[in-house]
Amino acid sequence: MVARPPKPGEITDRNLALDLVRVTEAAAISASHWIGMGRKNEADGAAVDAMRRAFDVVDIEGTVVIGEGEMDEAPMLYIGEKVGAGGPAMDIAVDPLEGTTLTAKGGPAALAVVAVAEQGNFLHAPDIYMDKIAVGGGLPDHLISLDAPVKENLHNLARAKKCDVSDLVACILDRDRHAELIAKTREAGARIMLISDGDVTGVVATATPDSEIDIYMGWGGAPEGVLAAAALRCIGGQMQGRLIYENDQQISRAREMGHNDPHKVFTLEEMAKGDVMFAATGVTTGPMLRGVKRFGNGATTHSMVMRSKSGTVRFVEATHNFKTKTWTPH
Repeated sequence: MVARPPKPGEITDRNLALDLVRVTEAAAISASHWIGMGRKNEADGAAVDAMRRAFDVVDIEGTVVIGEGEMDEAPMLYIGEKVGAGGPAMDIAVDPLEGTTLTAKGGPAALAVVAVAEQGNFLHAPDIYMDKIAVGGGLPDHLISLDAPVKENLHNLARAKKCDVSDLVACILDRDRHAELIAKTREAGARIMLISDGDVTGVVATATPDSEIDIYMGWGGAPEGVLAAAALRCIGGQMQGRLIYENDQQISRAREMGHNDPHKVFTLEEMAKGDVMFAATGVTTGPMLRGVKRFGNGATTHSMVMRSKSGTVRFVEATHNFKTKTWTPH
């Protein structure tokens, strides 16, 4: 297989959107076998294996830039792994199971997620923390900043939305490291939705009309930050991210990936640029997608797929017959 640059319109011509949905469907169905079973590693492993096999028939020459970790840590979907059946050279960002603990506990909003862009258009983020802030679309440019105080960001957002700060809902991961952020948000007068996991969902929810979330703030995984940025590029929004280093080893790894300024704030376009596509399938039911519903020898799935170039958002409902599937759904 020889990688080549994509021709104009080729991504759509090859029906990549539906191919990506098939990839996330496979991961979600396989993970669904472990919902509520208290075994997050098994759920994650099933999703990873199914997603990797599903990529074998996708007509791209893909390179995983956001994945399950380094090659010596992950048996598949590791950073640098080549996937696909051949075609245009693409960057691949994956989270086969965003919300492993949610799945194990039967909690809401676990997803199987994948994003693709033309080669070189995704931020190569190490698997460390990233400080993030995000809001939805239709707002004045440069409205939020990681360098601004929490109170200032909230007041600017309330002014732009023509509402009181007390009307705003901030989504924050429920972690001890966010104690000060939570306190400052409440002092400013905003309400908070604390989530146990799933910061991709939290970021995307800021741009979802039916969501109650107005702003996402706090530390989460850097790989998830790139995936969230890919989704926002498709549906509109603003986001900033800054890598958080906890030791010299992380700094060295980041420098190997081209990140020499430890204080750099990445914009949405720097994290995911060019023509981006994003797909997700619900594993458990959440605010964006319904979860997998299994029955006898089949299951139903609910997915979404988006593209930045067109701004199109499609929702796909599918019924799967396990008797005729070429892959085993667990």
